[in-house]
Amino acid sequence: MIPILLIAIGACSVGAGILVLRTFGAGYRIGRILAAAPAVSIDRALADARSGAAVQVRIAGRIDSVDEFEDEYHRPLVWRRQVLEMQREGRWQTLDEQVEAVDFEIRDGLAAIAVATGDLGEGIVVVPRESIGTAAEAPERVPDGTPPETPVRLRIEQVSSVEHAIAVGVPRLDLDGTPRVGAGDGRPLVLTTLEVPEAMRILAGGDRRRSWTASSLLVAGVLVAGTGLAWALLASFRGAPG
Repeated sequence: MIPILLIAIGACSVGAGILVLRTFGAGYRIGRILAAAPAVSIDRALADARSGAAVQVRIAGRIDSVDEFEDEYHRPLVWRRQVLEMQREGRWQTLDEQVEAVDFEIRDGLAAIAVATGDLGEGIVVVPRESIGTAAEAPERVPDGTPPETPVRLRIEQVSSVEHAIAVGVPRLDLDGTPRVGAGDGRPLVLTTLEVPEAMRILAGGDRRRSWTASSLLVAGVLVAGTGLAWALLASFRGAPG
């Protein structure tokens, strides 16, 4: 009876941990993709693209481009998104979104693979820049009749050509035979210029307490359920006829 109870408690704990993780929204899905994808060399990713393996992998290397552009601080960029949002009923509503992007690749030594820039979007994980003001400061960019005291936020995410990056996607050959890593199998292309632990913190929205709660529930659940299962197996073994 006790082993079954332990297994049930462990399963409930794991389930609760998963429910807490799901409260992170899209960040939970991106984090799961980033953590679960097998890390391979760029040479291996190129081989997968040419063989048509169509498997999701994680690669890392230096960003390289010949078509970079500059931001207002003269930093060389390959991708930039600016999102203007307005707060309504306690939630941020997108008013305008602008994306600039050029072709770039991820390089490690002599090996390099292009990135499908058109697939970049929800899978970008960088440290965003934010500025918050009111509708009165940008009346031409908010709907007519918006109260002037309404909070407005400009959020900027960008990827520089002088950074190292981790990309998770499916390597394929495009129409002209160029190997590219992109989205696939219903999963987005993930790209981050951060180390995985830091990227996970960004995806969690900086809520360390909620992340710790989810991790604790998952670990405790696995341990308790494992103990119950081991107990049940041992009891079964002892009760078996000799």
